[in-house]
Amino acid sequence: MSTSVRIRGIYTTALTELLLAEDYDVVQASPAIRRRFDADVAGGDHDVAVETTDDRQGVGVEGEPPAVAELTARLREVGIDTFAWDDPTPRAGVFDGRVTDTRGGGAVVDLGVGEGYLPFRNVDDRIESGDSVRAQVIDPAAPWSDDRPLLDTEIRAFAGLATLVPGQSGTTVDTYDDAAGRELAGMTDLLDADVPEGWGVRWSHSATEADMATLSAALTRASERARQLTEAGVGGTGDASGSDAVGASGAGGAQADDPRPVVTPGAGRWVWFGRASRFALDDLRRAVTTTMPGHHRTKAASTAASAGVDFAEALCDPTGEFPFGVVTDQFGPTEGDSVTIGHGKPDGRLIVLGTGEVTDRDADGTLSIRREMSPGGDYDALGVPRESGDVASTTFREGRWWYPTVYRDAEGTRKGTYVNICTPVECFPDTVRYVDLHVDVVKHRDGTVERVDDDELDASVAAGEVSTALAEKARSVASAVENAL
Repeated sequence: MSTSVRIRGIYTTALTELLLAEDYDVVQASPAIRRRFDADVAGGDHDVAVETTDDRQGVGVEGEPPAVAELTARLREVGIDTFAWDDPTPRAGVFDGRVTDTRGGGAVVDLGVGEGYLPFRNVDDRIESGDSVRAQVIDPAAPWSDDRPLLDTEIRAFAGLATLVPGQSGTTVDTYDDAAGRELAGMTDLLDADVPEGWGVRWSHSATEADMATLSAALTRASERARQLTEAGVGGTGDASGSDAVGASGAGGAQADDPRPVVTPGAGRWVWFGRASRFALDDLRRAVTTTMPGHHRTKAASTAASAGVDFAEALCDPTGEFPFGVVTDQFGPTEGDSVTIGHGKPDGRLIVLGTGEVTDRDADGTLSIRREMSPGGDYDALGVPRESGDVASTTFREGRWWYPTVYRDAEGTRKGTYVNICTPVECFPDTVRYVDLHVDVVKHRDGTVERVDDDELDASVAAGEVSTALAEKARSVASAVENAL
């Protein structure tokens, strides 16, 4: 039986083309996708959901664990600079946590394998630092983002079209079509599914368009999830979920002394697309519909840029190279703008190296950024002190696998050059983005050239974070830079 996938966001057409060719069933498609693929796109519930992240840098993959693992492995093959990471706090996961801090609108909760954010509106009782809380992830967060997973103390059994809610009576339908909602609510009792006692049914709007077999399968899956939660001591008749599970003493009886996962019914992974991967996705999309060069690269830049791409493609059939000058003229960055340097790590983290001013920008994709450095410590690998008045001049070029930073003191004397080896650079309006590949090349102020951190790259390969092909590319680029210097 084929795996069914629901896809949302700017990568939908390309990923639909990719997955249909791999015999996946793409379901719950938008009208535009249905028009592009005709009868190739089916109805029905999904085993896996693929959704573009809010910053458009990649996708989240969530659903049944075997299907998530299989699909993510395929997505990693999109391009050499595609990365994937497990989500330790996936959607629907239930955790016994401890409040570590309270903010204006909610609390930061230690979940044992990460942190989450619990808005006060999702808690009936007052909570303070040190309190125990049982909560469920309702909106996960990508590892490269600044956000924490969003939590709720209402524990539910999520399963695509159907959700079961403990303590709810009857059936509700989340739809704007009242007539279709009433019809679906009336049909629910006719479905061949054994809903556990004490759980109510909540249907999504998409369920109003599903046939009886699909609805029955969705409700059966939700019921299985509910039983899984009940067996773990979460939800169901008589369980102290919701507000009763919150309190300084860990009321509810099931909380552990230490924060820990209680049950994770589904799995989640995060996939980040680099520049080469985005252009590979362009090729897939171009096989289906008009696609300008750099379609996904431009759409990933900003919401305004995304709308601009749609407009341009609606007017004409663009061909040629990625128009870096046109895109940056329209959306940035340009001279005088401030941009951050988004230094991604192969383990999924994003480290901001600082903010600088764009001092020069060429249509060929070159961007020069000047940063004033704060004193303290030494510059990595160069072994020279970071002093007051130091200036870092960094030159990025769109699509290049490396970039140099020249450090100078207050008098303009060069203190050294650091060349970072990375995935192909992308110069977005507010951030220059890439993933660091560990190995780097430095040129000391006496002219000595040194290659560093090969061991860190080896360790990253051994850990499964960097593929063998990507590591070989990084070493090849490092060797070329070393010889050039």
